[in-house]
Amino acid sequence: MPAGLLIGYGAFLLLAAADGARRGLRATLRLGASFRRLALPLAVVLLAVPAGGSLAYGAARDEAREQALLDRLSAADAEVKSADGLPFDKAEPLLTKALDAYEDLGTKHAGSRAGKLVPARLDAYYETVSGPYEKKTYCEAITPLKHLRGLADSFDKGLLGSRPAKADEPLAHSLYECGTAALAVDTAKPTAAESLNELLGTFPKSSHATRVEPAVREAVKKRTDVLDSATDPCVATAELRTLRTTLRDMTDASLDGVTREAVAGVQRGDFACGTDQFKDKKYEEAIKTMTEYATAYPDSPQAAHARSIAIAAEIADEEPAAGRRLPPSEVPGGSRMILVVSNDGPGAVDLLYTGPMTGKVTLKTCTTCTKYPGPIFSQGKKIKACQGPASKYPKATLLLPAGDYHFLQKRAGTGSSYSDTKTSKVKIEPGYSYTNCLYVTSGY
Repeated sequence: MPAGLLIGYGAFLLLAAADGARRGLRATLRLGASFRRLALPLAVVLLAVPAGGSLAYGAARDEAREQALLDRLSAADAEVKSADGLPFDKAEPLLTKALDAYEDLGTKHAGSRAGKLVPARLDAYYETVSGPYEKKTYCEAITPLKHLRGLADSFDKGLLGSRPAKADEPLAHSLYECGTAALAVDTAKPTAAESLNELLGTFPKSSHATRVEPAVREAVKKRTDVLDSATDPCVATAELRTLRTTLRDMTDASLDGVTREAVAGVQRGDFACGTDQFKDKKYEEAIKTMTEYATAYPDSPQAAHARSIAIAAEIADEEPAAGRRLPPSEVPGGSRMILVVSNDGPGAVDLLYTGPMTGKVTLKTCTTCTKYPGPIFSQGKKIKACQGPASKYPKATLLLPAGDYHFLQKRAGTGSSYSDTKTSKVKIEPGYSYTNCLYVTSGY
């Protein structure tokens, strides 16, 4: 009920009482003295009843207001409770609604019973929102803790007090744990660089910031130490590559040294991975790994060996016997024997060989050569290839140490494809020179 109406009603009662007193004082009463003595108490009662009712109504109205504010407080508490355990993006609207209620109660109704409970509710709010940190789910805790820390920019500072600063240590710890756990995980969200850059930028003097460089260095060392002995060095190399990417995305100068270690570790790991793939007879993978290594590190002392392994893997993919052992890292010394290879056929030929020495040569197409009728022995007559003038046939001369060799010839077809492949085995003996003629038959 409007207060003005109550004041008007009270004024009306006072006027009515005054008028009654005026009339009573002028009137000639025929009542007895004892009855007249009741007039004043009765008048007081008649005044006290509406006045007391007004006071009772005011108290009831105040209590109703207090209850309404307490109901708002309970509703805000329910919002916080319903947000507990939800992903933060889903919990945030509920939490924002609760904060608006807490701020209104704590500032505009600070003297109410509900308003006086707001500080305790804010303590509970901080405890609830920082729940993921208490559960040690550090990556999940980062966004809620940043929210708590950032409340100083949007919430009444008098109500918050020192609470926002209490989120600093948990946030720094969470950034460290989340970042270091993601160091060798290329699918991590957030990435290691994102978490650790934020830690080093926001809390550069924290105890957790000083732990970043040793942790990253240990992660790199752990993987480089096992490259030569690991069951699968390709896994360690992939993790090193993720670490290298992470370090390249980080801006703190203290990590420059360990970044160089990671770069060197990836190079060493790529070679170890390709070698392991060859030994495991994963020839297609070895070809890709070693070819990429020779391209990425042309100045490496191992670049030539990587190319040899790629060539040997390509041969072994067609002739498994060529993959029994890795090509040697160094070409053997001693005398060399001549092997002259001629191309008596249409289409250029890539000739790959592996043995004591590994390599590849390409013979140009013979523009005047055609396919021989086949099969190889036609009507008892052996095909006589490379019998024309020597200058007619494109040639390549190989100087090979003695030993057993596997050859793979790949004759070009249309475009970038090959129309024919063929493997062969040749024994090169000391003191001899050799010739080899490559030709094409139309039979089968």
